[in-house]
Amino acid sequence: MLPLLVLLCAYSCATPLAPGYQILNQSYEVRFVSGSPPELRIHFTYKLKNVGTTDLAFLDARLPDQAEFGRRDLRVEIDGRAASPAELPAESEAGRTDIVRVPLDPPWPLKQTRTLSIEYTFASPQNSGSLITLGRDEFHLASRDWFAELQPPKHLFAPTPTPPPGSTYTIRVPADFSVLARGRPKGQKKEGAEVEHHFLLAKGDLPPFAVAGRYLTTPAGHGAQSAAFWTLETLKDDPSPAALQIATTWNTLQTDFGPLDKNIVAPHIVESPELIRHLSGEPSPAAIAFPGGAIVNPTALALGTNHDEFLDLVAHALAHNWFGDQIRPTTDASIGIGEGLPEYATIVIEEARNGEAGRRRRIFQYLQRYNEARTRAQETPLGVALLTDPIGQRRIALAKAPLFYVTLEDVCGRAEVRKGLARVVTLLRGQTVDYNVLRSVLEETTNRRLAQMFRIWLNDKGLPKNFLERYPLGPANQEAGD
Repeated sequence: MLPLLVLLCAYSCATPLAPGYQILNQSYEVRFVSGSPPELRIHFTYKLKNVGTTDLAFLDARLPDQAEFGRRDLRVEIDGRAASPAELPAESEAGRTDIVRVPLDPPWPLKQTRTLSIEYTFASPQNSGSLITLGRDEFHLASRDWFAELQPPKHLFAPTPTPPPGSTYTIRVPADFSVLARGRPKGQKKEGAEVEHHFLLAKGDLPPFAVAGRYLTTPAGHGAQSAAFWTLETLKDDPSPAALQIATTWNTLQTDFGPLDKNIVAPHIVESPELIRHLSGEPSPAAIAFPGGAIVNPTALALGTNHDEFLDLVAHALAHNWFGDQIRPTTDASIGIGEGLPEYATIVIEEARNGEAGRRRRIFQYLQRYNEARTRAQETPLGVALLTDPIGQRRIALAKAPLFYVTLEDVCGRAEVRKGLARVVTLLRGQTVDYNVLRSVLEETTNRRLAQMFRIWLNDKGLPKNFLERYPLGPANQEAGD
C-alpha cells in the first residue's frame, strides 16, 4: 500500500489529477478612508494559472461576513473586465452565503494565465471585537477572515490554491497614522496626504494583520525590556511599571510556549474606543489580542495601567496570540481550548512572577469563581460548552477550563505539559485544533495515556475528588482567592 501511495504522490506532482489552478503571485492593499462612517477599502490582485485537467468556467471565493465586517461594494474583474459574482447555486453549498462564484466567459483554457481583481469596502461593522475595529482615528484587522480566500474546484484531488512565499501588501493610511502589520517592512511611499506602508510576507508567515491610528506612543522608546502604549490621548498615569511587567509577561509566554514572530520585538498595548467587550454580556473593560500585543478599550485604560485588573486583562489577551492566532480551536473547543488555555497561561505567568505561592493563589481564584458561578446556573460539561451559551453556564466553563490544565501539570509535570503545548503551537501554526489533536500531542510529549483524564474533565460535571483534595478551598485559601 505504501509504495502505491508514494507512486501516486510522485505522479500527482508531475501530472495533474483534477481541475485546479495556481496562484503565481498575489498583492493587496488596505486603505483607510476618513468619513462618516470611516471606511476600509480592500483590494486584492491575483495572477493565476490553470494547471489542472480541464478548462474552468468559474472561480469560487470565500469573502468576509457581510454583517460582521460591514462588507459592501463588491467589485470583481477578470483581466481588467468586470465580472458578475453571484451566490452559489442552492444545490452546490447549501447555507454558504460567504462564498461567491465568479463566472469565466469564455472559459479559462489550460495552461493560460488570468488576472483576478477583488475589491470590497468595510464600514460600520456589526461586531467591533476580535476580528475588526474601525473608528474615526484608528482601525485594526485580525489575522483571519477579512481577506478573500480562493476556493479549489469541487473535485477530490483538486489542490487548494495558496499564495507563494514573497507576497506583498500595502497599508495606505493618513500621513499622521502609526502602523503595525505582519511581515517585514519594505519601505514607505508618500502619496499626497497619505502614506503607503509596504510589507513582505515570507515563507511560513501566518496571514496578515493590521493595526493603525493617530496614536501617541508611551514610553517613546521600546525594546526587549519594555512595552509600548499607543493611545489616542496622553495617559493619566505613569505606565513605566506596567510596561515592564507586560514585557516580562510577553517573555514568559515566549519562554514557555515558543517564540511568536521574529519581526515582533516587543508587545504594543493599543487603544480602540470601538472595542466593546471580549465576550458578549461580560463587563465593559475589554482587551483582545492582535499578533503584536493587545488592544484595549478606554474603559480598561481608565482602570489605570498599573491596576491589577488591567494587567490581568492584558495578560489574558497576550496569551490569545499563542492560543488563538497561532492555533485556532474548533467550535466545540472554543471555551476549553480557546479560552481555557489563555486563562491557564495567566497561572503560568503568575508562577513566573511570584513563584509557587502565586501559582496556588491564582488556582484558588479560578476555583472560587467556579464555585460561585455554580450557585447561579446549571453546569454544562466542559467538552460541549460554547461561547454562545448563556452567560451563567459560560462562566462556569471559563472558570473550570484552566483548572483542567492545572491537573495535567500536576499529573504529567509542568515542564512536560508546557513543552507539549509549545509543540502544538509550533507544529500546528495556522491550523484548527480540537481536543483529540491536543490530547495526542500531549500524550506523545508526556509519554502518558490521557484519554481517561480528558474524558472525566470534558464529559463530567463538577470537579474530580483528587483535584479538590490537592486544592482544598478552606478559609485561608478562600482569602487567597479573593
